[in-house]
Amino acid sequence: MTYFLVVGVTVAVFAILALSLNIIAGYAGQPHLGQAAFFGLGAYTAAILSTRYGVSFWLDLPAALIVAGLVGVILGVISLRLARDFLAITTIGINFVMVAIFQYVPFFGGAMGIPAIPSPAIAGHEFGYRDFFVTAVVLVIMVAALSAYLERTWFGAALKAIKDDEQAAAAVGIQVASYKIAAFVLGTALAGLAGGFYAHFMSVVTPNGFGFPVSVSILSMLVFGGLGTIRGALAGAVLLGIMPEVFRFISNYRLLVYGFLLLFMVRFQPQGIVGEDSWLVHQIGRLAGSLRTGGARRDTAGG
Repeated sequence: MTYFLVVGVTVAVFAILALSLNIIAGYAGQPHLGQAAFFGLGAYTAAILSTRYGVSFWLDLPAALIVAGLVGVILGVISLRLARDFLAITTIGINFVMVAIFQYVPFFGGAMGIPAIPSPAIAGHEFGYRDFFVTAVVLVIMVAALSAYLERTWFGAALKAIKDDEQAAAAVGIQVASYKIAAFVLGTALAGLAGGFYAHFMSVVTPNGFGFPVSVSILSMLVFGGLGTIRGALAGAVLLGIMPEVFRFISNYRLLVYGFLLLFMVRFQPQGIVGEDSWLVHQIGRLAGSLRTGGARRDTAGG
């Protein structure tokens, strides 16, 4: 049972990360290949506050969100001056720079990282695996609900307009710069939230846990499931999160497998498995339509 709870928590953390990246890359259309850097920033923020300053989980978690979001402002400003291809390369560089800072700056614990991160507690009850799992599911629901709310607001509509055509969006009065920065701030802040929770769950953070391969994994989940959709982010996180456990015999080649999956999806199903206009969604729609038609015919015949 413990094994399944650990896998469940890990999948939930990656679901939050996929949803957070979806705000930047899916809604706003900004290529971001360094989300793991902000995941790590949130984790280290929570680790430092809890181990060195005695801050509780319930306070260092929002602090992790805020710190990651504030640093995300820098990335948002950078995005205003770079074309999309160069922005993608820049975000990769940011990921490597952040990992180097974690690894070589003594304040962050160096290569050994920061150990002995305390578990959260409520009324003297220390969290076990089941408590972590329940909390992780609640966080996923909250982030998914936030994403669903954004889709229905002017903010979400503005981001999608910017994704389709920045010049056209600006022509109808959308403040492109402000919305792009806001997307980066919100997306990176949620990654920091996932990092803060993950730090307490793992009880130790090390630089290697937030390298570029993790960013590739997050992007793979989003593209595989369906870029720009909540269900796509969740489906990709679940399927690719479980896959390494099912196929442990190829665990050393995970990035290679993810690379092939990305190539396959981009070539044959760029909408993702459950994204907008994907083959699977069309088939489900046809099946639902057939069932409704059949039910209507039976009602007519019965009448």
